[in-house]
Amino acid sequence: MKKDLYPTEVLEVTVEKLDHTGVGFVRYIHPPEKGPHGKHLLLFIDNVVPGDKVRVTVPNAKGRHKASLSFDELLEPSPMRNLDMPVDREMAAGAPLQFMKYEDQLAHKENLIKGYLAEAGFDTNLVKPIIGMDNPYRYRNKMELTFGVDGALGMHQQGNYRKVIDLEDSILAPEEMIAIKKVVSKWQKDYQFPGLDKDTKEGLLCNLLMRQSFATGEIMVAIYALEAPDAYTEAIEDLTQRLLNAQPRIVSFQWLKKNGGTERSYDNDVYLIHGRDYINDELQGFKFRIWPDTFFQVNPVQANKMVETAIAMAQVKEDMKVLDLFCGIGTFSLPLAAASKSLAGIEIVENSINSAKRNAADNNLDNTFFMASDARAGLRVLPDVWGQPDLLLLDPPRNGAGGKVMRAIGRFGTDRIVYVSCGPKSLAADLVWLLDFGYEVVEVQPIDQFPHTAHLENIVLLKKKEIKD
Repeated sequence: MKKDLYPTEVLEVTVEKLDHTGVGFVRYIHPPEKGPHGKHLLLFIDNVVPGDKVRVTVPNAKGRHKASLSFDELLEPSPMRNLDMPVDREMAAGAPLQFMKYEDQLAHKENLIKGYLAEAGFDTNLVKPIIGMDNPYRYRNKMELTFGVDGALGMHQQGNYRKVIDLEDSILAPEEMIAIKKVVSKWQKDYQFPGLDKDTKEGLLCNLLMRQSFATGEIMVAIYALEAPDAYTEAIEDLTQRLLNAQPRIVSFQWLKKNGGTERSYDNDVYLIHGRDYINDELQGFKFRIWPDTFFQVNPVQANKMVETAIAMAQVKEDMKVLDLFCGIGTFSLPLAAASKSLAGIEIVENSINSAKRNAADNNLDNTFFMASDARAGLRVLPDVWGQPDLLLLDPPRNGAGGKVMRAIGRFGTDRIVYVSCGPKSLAADLVWLLDFGYEVVEVQPIDQFPHTAHLENIVLLKKKEIKD
């Protein structure tokens, strides 16, 4: 049955709040046509902050329940709006909070974790003031851009995976990366190499990855493509020279053929075009080797604060055995090992475990034990192959550890747990599982690891409740 179509309406609305993705929310109520109640329309508006009054155009306004759109005109800016930041939708890609004053961003994020914890039944007074950045700009040491079918090279439009917004600049990216992006963009246009068409699965170029160590200055460039570089030797040689002329600190340039087709995959054929296949980086005074697909903290300034905070919360002593669950390449493992008697790390990605072992050796740490395993299986066998730890630290992906893993952690039974989370909602859900095992939340420390984005890092300390006679 064909739905009725209603006229397009131009509405003037005031943004009520931001949703969990950083998009503005408005509940608009149409004037009632008959009876006391009008139809509700939920509006999701990008590039706004709470309190902004904007004009929007809504097609079929009375015939729909919700609409996602951009505003036509900013009528009255909110006191929270950063008026020094012009509304540039190209600049806004990947940073939906950049139009909000930074102090208000911090307050918004602190309230975000408090809200999720309150919904889960936790005391929000346990949340400490958020740790922000002194200079929250151009802080990322990694940028991954997408080649669009129309020749654009940039970020996906929010809510539209097929649309790529060409990146002229970004408040998140170092200037060196912006310069590299422009070199690659011009090269692509000069040779008319097609970007990936996500509908037809045709094209050549998929992604541009850039990594930069703020500690060593070394830069990595990697291009992900659907074909091997053999047929494009001359063009790639030309690009190599252009890149080195623009940025002499590039020590690694790689071409990666995606064997997973258009899907995200770590199964890639790697072709080293220039230099070596990794860059050297540092965190907390420890050395790390970083490959294209290595997970490493993207904000080194805040990552140092995060590791310092977690170590301080853990109260690690020289006679303690420590378990790092979801250890990755050893971001927490190395400083924990340096402060403790011995350290065990569990991680399901074998390449990450190999990197963790190598990083431990590079830093002369001989008290580490790393195991490639999923979390639950690793927890079951660890006491027999290594021993029982005194402290457990976990740093799972953004979607959290999940109930099965959290119950396994609860049964494992260490006296202290430090939970490092980059997903506030999943964190609150995970913490609930530990209550039945006698744990209580002692403190929660939010850290703004990702300024101008909707993401938030939190570190939580849990202890076993004391059993009173």
